Amino acid sequence: MVRLEARIFEDLRGKRVLITGASSGLGRHFAGLLARCGSAVTLAARRKAALEEACARIRQDGGVAGAVAMDVTDSASVSGALAEAGGDFDILVNNAGISGTAPASGLEEAEWDRVLDTNLKGTFIVAQAVARGMRDVGKGGAIVNIASIVGHRVAGNLSAYAASKAGVLQLTRALALEWARDGTRVNALCPGYIETDINREFFASEPGQKLVRRIPQRRLGRPEELDGALLLLVSDAGSYMTGSSIEVDGGHLVSSL
Repeated sequence: MVRLEARIFEDLRGKRVLITGASSGLGRHFAGLLARCGSAVTLAARRKAALEEACARIRQDGGVAGAVAMDVTDSASVSGALAEAGGDFDILVNNAGISGTAPASGLEEAEWDRVLDTNLKGTFIVAQAVARGMRDVGKGGAIVNIASIVGHRVAGNLSAYAASKAGVLQLTRALALEWARDGTRVNALCPGYIETDINREFFASEPGQKLVRRIPQRRLGRPEELDGALLLLVSDAGSYMTGSSIEVDGGHLVSSL
């Protein structure tokens, strides 16, 4: 069977892609997906060793991949990483993020800052730096900010995370408006609860299973079930989309209150 991405998304072949938060989880998955489409992927995160391991796997499968250490909350780190990678990217997948679970009444200021700095400030810093490069070479490009359904509706003990992801959605719209004339499209992908190595143990527990039962499809999503939405947003198939958000959540957002 021919893969979906091989049949439809030929325009991604040869494109230069930056994926943040790519040392594990969805970022690492997206890097592998885009490499299979023929893109040259640069994986960015703070953990360089984990990035190199991910790159080695991509190369074993015939892909083109490189790694750069990057702290998305630090503009100097971002600028240095882009310079090391050669800049001039066609696509950015702005995936770096953290959750930060704590009751609002006991949430420490430092934890609030950590979550907002990574999820919202970091998204802006990287998008701004990459978009400037796209503008300077006069070709535009595609930016996808990874948000969350929690940016649309709230969940307990996630006040900082919810605020950060709601901010990412509004930031996406603002950047789309400002950068449209430069030819740079900015959209958001909002996953629901997707099973990864990080959360698998929790969702196997009784509290996790209780949460799963609230999803209309009565199951978690799989990383590959985000592939179609991501490929639409980064490719020419979505060339008239900017300022949009796509929710992939098994119907969670439309579940009854």
